[in-house]
Amino acid sequence: MDRTIATVIRRMKLDDLNTVLDIDRLSFPLPWSERTYRYELLENRSSHMYVVEVVEDQIPKIVGYVGFWFIVDEAHISTLAVHPDYRGQGIGELLLRTALNGANDLDARIVTLEVRTSNDAAIRLYEKFDFKVVGSRPRYYRDNNEDALLMTRIN
Repeated sequence: MDRTIATVIRRMKLDDLNTVLDIDRLSFPLPWSERTYRYELLENRSSHMYVVEVVEDQIPKIVGYVGFWFIVDEAHISTLAVHPDYRGQGIGELLLRTALNGANDLDARIVTLEVRTSNDAAIRLYEKFDFKVVGSRPRYYRDNNEDALLMTRIN
């Protein structure tokens, strides 16, 4: 059953960390630590972090997040995840579009990311937004030595 969901995109705040960490643990074999997120939010001036909230019964609930780093003229998407209960509803697209719009606002010429070779859903999403595979990073992921695809999009 399809349902229409009201969404709000906003900058990530420290108060969001517990929920973001929960989604991270549900989404990745090697989730980021709280310390890493705190660094991204408080110290890394290149970092841009966003959350998406859905509003159900007038109560906002964080269901996904995206982050990217902007350095010189390049944006690198560092993380993107959607809570498993909300996947397949366009929230990943909304988050990716948010990062791409942010990169565009900063005049990024290129946007890059890495993705597991086995993550077909993410690869399809990135290809939908004109990312192309430009290389690989052998044994990039420490949990199982899986390769990463390096994907790039000219902005």
